[in-house]
Amino acid sequence: MVDKSIVGKKFPESSFEVEKGKIKEFARAIGDSNPLYYDEDAAKSEGYESLALPPTFGTVFSLSGDTSLLDMLTELNIDIAKVLHGGQEYVFINPINPGDTVTGQTAITGVIDKGKMDLVIMETDYVNQNGIPVLKDTSTIVVRR
Repeated sequence: MVDKSIVGKKFPESSFEVEKGKIKEFARAIGDSNPLYYDEDAAKSEGYESLALPPTFGTVFSLSGDTSLLDMLTELNIDIAKVLHGGQEYVFINPINPGDTVTGQTAITGVIDKGKMDLVIMETDYVNQNGIPVLKDTSTIVVRR
């Protein structure tokens, strides 16, 4: 059983520099051929500053920043062999562009007892290099007992 006293725990900030190559790599990995992710001229013609980010690109931040999801789960003494990804929600607040550095801080906002499993809700608020909010990421982690 996940200890409910972890609710409110905050982790150190984690930063990630958004690179054009990483956007293209991610789009290829998810099989999305939308030219907005590969062709700057196409993206600019649609009003973007540069390449657009695929809607689920926030996953890259949580897995590649200074503090990864694995690090957080380890710190919480959660056995990752008993973990499933239960859900993800992204709310884009302001544009994120190549060259931006996004910094996020994750907090545990809930632990829900579901009988043979617990749900751990983690929220990460991201700002860009100018301190402007750009993304809210809510993850639900399922932990088998």
